[in-house]
Amino acid sequence: MYGHVEKLAQEIKKGAASVEGVEVKIWQVPETLPEEVLGKMGAPPKTDAPIITADELATADGFVFGFPTRFGMMPAQFKAFLDSTGGLWRTQQLAGKPAGIFYSTGSQGGGQETTALTAITQLVHHGMIFVPIGYTFGAGMFEMENVKGGSPYGAGTYAGDGSRQPSQLELDQAFHQGKYLASITKKLKNEQAA
Repeated sequence: MYGHVEKLAQEIKKGAASVEGVEVKIWQVPETLPEEVLGKMGAPPKTDAPIITADELATADGFVFGFPTRFGMMPAQFKAFLDSTGGLWRTQQLAGKPAGIFYSTGSQGGGQETTALTAITQLVHHGMIFVPIGYTFGAGMFEMENVKGGSPYGAGTYAGDGSRQPSQLELDQAFHQGKYLASITKKLKNEQAA
């Protein structure tokens, strides 16, 4: 709602694009709330990222799904989109494709890890390969002096009331996640082509 997921997505895109031969696209899922409700919530206008369809999802070699947290889970908009992928599930068009997750929550107790855990079920049913970042981000994973979102499951940030912006460390972690997942995706694709 405040652009935090988009900021992380832009860094993930930069990280993924830093891997030679990787093409990166940012998409957004369709909004399910009426404009009137969004206006009452004070939501800013949506970005100019194209709206993805289930068929377009099938064309990707790998994914990094990002979303804000709603009560410890992905928001209804993202779940509605995934619910529309039944045809892809039936034909297993996403099976074997690597996927990562990143998120934004309103507070430190807002459910960053539960959001990732509950989102993994969507990947599992499609047969996707969940690629967490683990502790590959190094010392940044152990930051204790400053507020930092993210976890071994993926990059993250805390939005609070919307006034807190992603820190440089959170943006660096997002860049790392993009590069890490793109590298794994490229390796898998090259092995499948061999």
